[in-house]
This record gives sequence, structure tokens and C-alpha cells, in this order.
Amino acid sequence: MEGLEEGIIQLELKYCERCGGLWLRPRGSDLVFCAACAISMAGLPAPRVRVIDLRTPPLSISDASFWTEGGNA
Repeated sequence: MEGLEEGIIQLELKYCERCGGLWLRPRGSDLVFCAACAISMAGLPAPRVRVIDLRTPPLSISDASFWTEGGNA
């Protein structure tokens, strides 16, 4: 049974002492801030996240300008 437990990392639920969000940290760790707050408090720029707006419908084939010119392919 010890071979199966060898690669297991035990986690515990913790609240961030800065933003109050819940996150998982390694059991027995003394970390008190979530990753986002740790980055912010270290003075590093926040990671850039690409946001896709699902409310805007995608372009139809007739809307795309590159279809109107034609060409030889």
C-alpha cells in the first residue's frame, strides 16, 4: 500500500488572509495567501488573461471582407 501513496500530495482547504477566497494548499504548509494575492503583494504584474465575449455572435461568411475580393487559389 505504501507504493500507491508515494505520489499522493495531501491538500487542505484554506482561506486567503488578504482577499478571503478559498484555495487549496499543501498540507502542513504555512502559506496564507492565494496565488493571485501572492503575485500582487510581490509587486509583480498580474498575468494577462484573454477574455472571450460569448455574447457577440461570430462573423458570418458574408461579413468577412477577405471573401469579397476573390482570387486564384
